Amino acid sequence: MEPVKGKAAIYIRVSTEAQREEGYSIDAQKEMLAAHCVSKNIKDYEFYIDGGYTGSNIDRPELKRLIGDVKNGLVSTVLVYKLDRLSRSQKDTLYLIEDVFNPHGVDFISLNESMDTSTPLGRLMLGILSAFAQLERENIRERTRMGMKERVKSGLWMGGGRVPFGYDYDKERGVLVPNKDAETVRRIYELYLQGYSSARIAQMTGLKYEKLAIQILTRKSNAGYINYNGEEYLGRHEPIVSLETYQRAMDFMRERSQVKSSDSQYLFSGLIYCGKCGAKMRYQKWGKNDCKIVCYSRDKSKPHLVKDPDCGNARQWASEIEGAIINDLFAFSLKQGTPEEGMTQDLAAAYLHNRYAETAKRMKRLYVLYSESADEILLETIEELKKELSDIQRQIAREAERSTLANKITQVKKTLTTLKESWEYMTPHERRNIAKSCVDKIIITDDKIEVFYKYVNFA
Repeated sequence: MEPVKGKAAIYIRVSTEAQREEGYSIDAQKEMLAAHCVSKNIKDYEFYIDGGYTGSNIDRPELKRLIGDVKNGLVSTVLVYKLDRLSRSQKDTLYLIEDVFNPHGVDFISLNESMDTSTPLGRLMLGILSAFAQLERENIRERTRMGMKERVKSGLWMGGGRVPFGYDYDKERGVLVPNKDAETVRRIYELYLQGYSSARIAQMTGLKYEKLAIQILTRKSNAGYINYNGEEYLGRHEPIVSLETYQRAMDFMRERSQVKSSDSQYLFSGLIYCGKCGAKMRYQKWGKNDCKIVCYSRDKSKPHLVKDPDCGNARQWASEIEGAIINDLFAFSLKQGTPEEGMTQDLAAAYLHNRYAETAKRMKRLYVLYSESADEILLETIEELKKELSDIQRQIAREAERSTLANKITQVKKTLTTLKESWEYMTPHERRNIAKSCVDKIIITDDKIEVFYKYVNFA
């Protein structure tokens, strides 16, 4: 931008502490800067004087007036005695020169540093100043990032900026604190695990957008964790929901995402198989308003799905099949395992862990003895104990798998516990989601129906 034809603005600042310093008084600065204007044949100039103001920021009345005159095109040159008279902050100095003066074609001159941005040397000095300022900014950012990471690693929240719904930020303690909306967050997880869509959940809980329900569900901070730069840390704040509840919701979300929008409108489409030939079965329109469940082996239009062209599995009314399966779904949650079964699993796991610990102690003692005597018999015993430890480890792993499976079964049952009461209020899409998340497959052999649930079959 071409320099504007305007006055020269002489800016003078003297802080309270520097009033008595030689060369910094207002009169001394006025004299030297006015003399420079005379030497350069600058006749139109005006003083902007901030007396008793610090240079650590730009919140100064005369500096603000100067900035306003620059932006209004009334200034062609800004003169100061020394750079720190404009500002003691390198960041603020560069802001004034690069973002205020330069865009409006205003030259900047500092007598003490012989800086004049209208000359090549002055622009070079400004470039060097900018480079050092950029380096300092990057160092500050790096230190800030490292400090923030250490803060989060210790379990403290990142700050009060983006506080998750359901929490307030306690600045003194540096942690999140559940607020009155925490109960809404719990309700959102409950409804989602019961099969309600995010749109219905938003409507039922008073959220403005459907997207907010999904955002709340996917925040692991609700389970006591903090995500920072793609890494996950255990927070010190109180969880609103358990980690188990959060993980169940995420598993359910993944299962729902597998249900494509192009899925059939029918409740159990894709889950039904023929008990005679093993082919899939489909819904087939029957009359104006009815449907029957038919084996694909009897559908000549799709030969790749045919298992037995002569399959004689009977066609069944879809409404009757669905009714029977829904009743089984309602009854599924009542088929609870006995407390003794859970206790037996816990006792078995405890026994194995104790046995592993005792065997490891024995082996450690034998190593000590072997180091003293190098007895070959001891070495053979140690090898046998190693094999025993490996066997115990395998048994512990099997028990852990059984425990995980039992937990999944329990969670499926919990999902279905309130199914009977909420079923009539669900949309067809929500009902299909429930079916997909709980039912593995359905086998129909004439009028016999077998329902196989995910993780376990109670037939």
